[in-house]
Amino acid sequence: MRILLLLYFSIEIVSGRFSKDIQYHPPNRLAGRETPRPTTTRFFEDVGNGKPTPEHEKDPEYWYSLAKLEMNKLLEQCSYNYNKAKNVIFFLGDGMALNTLTAARIRKGQLKGKTGEEESLSFQRFPHTGLSKTYCTNAQVPDSACTATAYLCGVKTQITSIGVTANVAADNCTMSMDPANHLESIADWAQRAGKSTGFITTTSLTHASPSGLYAKTASRFWECDADIPQEVQRQGHCMDMAEQLITQTPGRNFDIMMGGGMGKFLPRTMADAHGHPGERLDGKNLLQLWKEIHPGGALVTNREELLDLNITQVTKIMGIFASRLMNYHVEANSSQEPTLAEMTETALKSLSFNDKGYFLFVEGGLIDYANHNNKPFIALDETLELEKAIDVALGLTNPEETLIVVSSDHSHPMTIAGYPGRGTDILGLNQHDVDSNGVKYTTLTYAVGPEQYLDENGQRIDLEDIIKEDASFTHPSQIPSSIGTHAGDDVGIFATGPHSHLFRGVMEQHTIPHLMAYAACIGDGPTLCSDH
Repeated sequence: MRILLLLYFSIEIVSGRFSKDIQYHPPNRLAGRETPRPTTTRFFEDVGNGKPTPEHEKDPEYWYSLAKLEMNKLLEQCSYNYNKAKNVIFFLGDGMALNTLTAARIRKGQLKGKTGEEESLSFQRFPHTGLSKTYCTNAQVPDSACTATAYLCGVKTQITSIGVTANVAADNCTMSMDPANHLESIADWAQRAGKSTGFITTTSLTHASPSGLYAKTASRFWECDADIPQEVQRQGHCMDMAEQLITQTPGRNFDIMMGGGMGKFLPRTMADAHGHPGERLDGKNLLQLWKEIHPGGALVTNREELLDLNITQVTKIMGIFASRLMNYHVEANSSQEPTLAEMTETALKSLSFNDKGYFLFVEGGLIDYANHNNKPFIALDETLELEKAIDVALGLTNPEETLIVVSSDHSHPMTIAGYPGRGTDILGLNQHDVDSNGVKYTTLTYAVGPEQYLDENGQRIDLEDIIKEDASFTHPSQIPSSIGTHAGDDVGIFATGPHSHLFRGVMEQHTIPHLMAYAACIGDGPTLCSDH
């Protein structure tokens, strides 16, 4: 009977015979009470923020034609690229959840004056897609350290650990320095094969995500010696991540390193190129050491130096464009900080000189920070900046020989909810639905974060005159906290190029580097070359 009723109401709504005075409230059997629903069919009218249904979309032939185009595209993909991947580029959007991607593509479309929902990001049009399970060995919801170990080293480990097995206890220096507990990364595998290697991030060079390429540590927070607690140091010498990057393999062999975090490499007695004191207590100047190790290398500290660099005259490039994290794109000084796309372009042009190919890791790391602070305006902008970098890579590489993979390390608990009409500003208020007190709410909300917007009685306040479409506005959350949290959802994987068809279905996150290695014939595991 319930199915018949639902079918009846569906027919009535579609046929337009549903009276504007009828209120449809399907029962909530679990709660024993009615679930609030839109109260009239005015909800179903073309009132999406002044953007009605486009006329051509009212014709079913439009949808038939669109379905045919997409079907033909899928059928054409039956011919897979079985070439060996000379080059591998791995793009990571830190905290780039599937809901962030959805909101970003809508934002992209709306910035073009469209309704937005029909838009897509360039990498969402890649021929092969999948999902990655992001849990770590002791964490249902992960951090960026254990996930980096998974997608760069091919092994899952404990939360906050990088480059070591799950045998290493939290904050245990002795265990983390034991070579028996160390893991190799895809950078190790690529370097052994004679390929050039590098990484780019909008965070710091010693941040959790890029550190998965080179660091072996029981704590992602031990970026320089000053970050390691004295009680930990008493266990024995514990090499910090900055020192590992400069002096150990594979860190010292990177051809490209770009991001922020200059203070981690300099003593406190010395100011960095950005006017801030270094952070190290041991007095070491690791940047000077890097220049001594690589006399043909170039150290650049601002956008002008990077763009003016003659890449044919240098052997290696280290770019450090901030004392700590780089700034959000919308807040950055464009004369000082290069964009992610500009860093990617320089890196690819430099790495392409190696006839044996290269591996490059590129992280849009500030998507995560924006989502932590419940600022989707910035999170979506950072996502679109990552897309620009991916587009640069697509334009500079040959799809027959370059495997490009795009993914994320973990999710964030942002929701897109409330039945907003077509074309509703993705960063604005839901124009249709209200809460139980009749107050509108934002289309994008977070589960945990710093702002709830409540009055003295604990009731939600009207945000109509408060909400702003700029970087300063903090979107509301349900659970109060000084900062938002990660989420445990699966994240997307998008791939194009040689053997990109391997990246499909729902997979364990630690499988990702093994698939890249297989396609590129690197590493000690099974590869395309060993199968032939």
